[in-house]
Amino acid sequence: MSKPKIFITRKIPVPIIDQLEKSCEVSIWEHEDTPVPREILEEKITEIDGLFCLLTENINEELISKAKKLKVISNMAVGYNNIDINAATKKGIIVTNTPGVLTETTADLTFALLMATARRIPEASSYMREGKWKTWSPMQLTGQDIYNSTIGIIGLGRIGEALARRAKGFNMNILYRNRNRNLQAEGELGLQYVSLEDLLKKSDFVCIMTPYTPETYNMIRKEHFQLMKDTAILINTARGGIVNENDLYQALADGVIWAAGLDVFEQEPVPLDHPLLTLPNVVTLPHIGSASIGTRMKMAEVAAENLLRALTGDIPQNAVNKEWLND
Repeated sequence: MSKPKIFITRKIPVPIIDQLEKSCEVSIWEHEDTPVPREILEEKITEIDGLFCLLTENINEELISKAKKLKVISNMAVGYNNIDINAATKKGIIVTNTPGVLTETTADLTFALLMATARRIPEASSYMREGKWKTWSPMQLTGQDIYNSTIGIIGLGRIGEALARRAKGFNMNILYRNRNRNLQAEGELGLQYVSLEDLLKKSDFVCIMTPYTPETYNMIRKEHFQLMKDTAILINTARGGIVNENDLYQALADGVIWAAGLDVFEQEPVPLDHPLLTLPNVVTLPHIGSASIGTRMKMAEVAAENLLRALTGDIPQNAVNKEWLND
């Protein structure tokens, strides 16, 4: 019996490739720094049984319609807004993700970004390297306090709850807004469930941790920034489209809020002429929330396991369209 064919859209750790090659015929887009060209993806989709992809690939209805024998799309990410779930489900294609394994790493990065933005660490490092440090001055590069401040977390999923645990270690007052209350987390961490309006008004740090969906697209806009303190800091490590970037730029430029720390943008890679990159009170990162060696290896392992399970006829635990496939 011939091996199932799979296509991997970016170079992944060698041990994972070796594992997949034991039971699959594997082809890979080897270029680490550039996404797979659309024409190659369109060609491959017609002949493969399994697709191992990243958030950088737009797996839309048009692409899925070209698939002839595709059984599984294994996304090496927690989010899957790059995939048309409805189109895949209609064709009986399993779509999987990698939740859980990157929770703590992303929470680490989120809190690190919060601290770097609040204390102006990138700005201070540049200040020193550019030879601007001439003397000590009482108000030179002063930032915002973190310990004993108030943090508002929008979206209390796994990563949001992990962020709350870190905030508790800094004796922060923790507010949260979520689709549903989490009474267990409230009891364990002392969280306060509040309205979005109250969260924005009271928080020193507003952290976006909610999933990206049609309902959350641009959910934070001009009117929300106007509710925030003028000393408040916005942190977004979820998805860029959740925040209206034009409104955020204006709020930062006009001093409506104090600063922002961003690991995500609506368009990625972000254009170098993006207005937010021109502001000194914005700390920007290239979507590295889960970028630790151990976590990326584990994500690849889980994505590979999801793919192999689906190819053998199982519905993996991490299938995001499991309930519809069972209908």
